[in-house]
Amino acid sequence: MGLLTPDTGTIIWTFIGFLITFLILRKYAWKPILNALKERDNSIANALKAADKAKKEISRLEADNEKILAEARLERDQIIKEARELKESLINDAKDQAKAESKKMIEEARESIKNEKTAAINELKKQVAEFSVDIAEKILSSELSDPKKHKDLVDRTLNDIRFM
Repeated sequence: MGLLTPDTGTIIWTFIGFLITFLILRKYAWKPILNALKERDNSIANALKAADKAKKEISRLEADNEKILAEARLERDQIIKEARELKESLINDAKDQAKAESKKMIEEARESIKNEKTAAINELKKQVAEFSVDIAEKILSSELSDPKKHKDLVDRTLNDIRFM
């Protein structure tokens, strides 16, 4: 017969070979193949579940990260605010201290000027007194050199004392 039309014996023997191969495969290979397919199906399902779980965990971690970042920003803002307040406080304290020290220095300078003025006035009084005594001494020595002038001076002084 021809190549395109098979013989009945060939068909039967092909069918018997197929049947034997099918039975052998069914007995020895079918269950392991199905088990392997089930395992693969289970592993794919587990991998999908794990991927979903990982996706949820990533979402949760992202939310936690956002929360932590927000808290960190608030804390940073609070620290900056406290630092500014501390800076302002330190500057104000330094200004107050500088004002107090300048007042103290001014008062000390005034006191020093007052003391020096008093000392200068006392020194001037002392010098004026010395000059006055020197002048009076010179005048008296010139006035008392003449006995008549001396007697007149004593009389005037006694009269002035009596009227007092």
